[in-house]
Amino acid sequence: MPDKMEMLRLLPMFRDLNQEELELIWGITIPRSYKKRTIVFTEGSDKEAVYFIQDGLVKAFKTDENGNEHIVSFLKTGDMFPHTGFFNQNPYPATAEVIVDTQLLAIPVRSFEQLLTNIPAISMKLLRAMSEKIRELQGKLQELTGNDVQDRGLLFLIKLAENYGTLRNGSVHIDVPMTNQEFADTIGSTRETVNRLINQLRKEDILETNRNGYIIRDYEALKNWSHK
Repeated sequence: MPDKMEMLRLLPMFRDLNQEELELIWGITIPRSYKKRTIVFTEGSDKEAVYFIQDGLVKAFKTDENGNEHIVSFLKTGDMFPHTGFFNQNPYPATAEVIVDTQLLAIPVRSFEQLLTNIPAISMKLLRAMSEKIRELQGKLQELTGNDVQDRGLLFLIKLAENYGTLRNGSVHIDVPMTNQEFADTIGSTRETVNRLINQLRKEDILETNRNGYIIRDYEALKNWSHK
């Protein structure tokens, strides 16, 4: 079995599929490579395929009438995008851009729909997996709406650490290159507010920033930090 098919098996959406079902999925899967800061698709364009991240990072964002970005999510290895997935005909709801060199698995929507028509058992398994994803997204929405801006910023850093962080020499390294404006767009704030938060965490020797992302020097202090 190819290594990339093994990756398909590890994707949460396909974890309940048996070997035969996985082989059918793999038969319509197209591996694609993207250089950093490359657009995968744009908001409003026809949905031709749904993507899974084999390795890399993807930023999904919407653009308002003034041309301002509003980041919907950062997506990591194993994630599917767009979250609207296969089960409607709507255009892509956001623009997707890779932020580091990224390997994707693309599944054409029409081919996948034909497969589901032929083998309904796959549909039931995928619907269960997507229901879990919806609950996860609802939880994220509650976290964003239930906290003030500073707390949302702290929570976002903690989530980055949980999802992307690696422990090196006692510090948590988050290799997600991101501007302060992108940080602000993600938590629904302004760049100035994010600047103040990061500068304060730097002064207290809790956080460092570099071109690759963030270094949390004291993770426990970050979790327990409260702004005045």
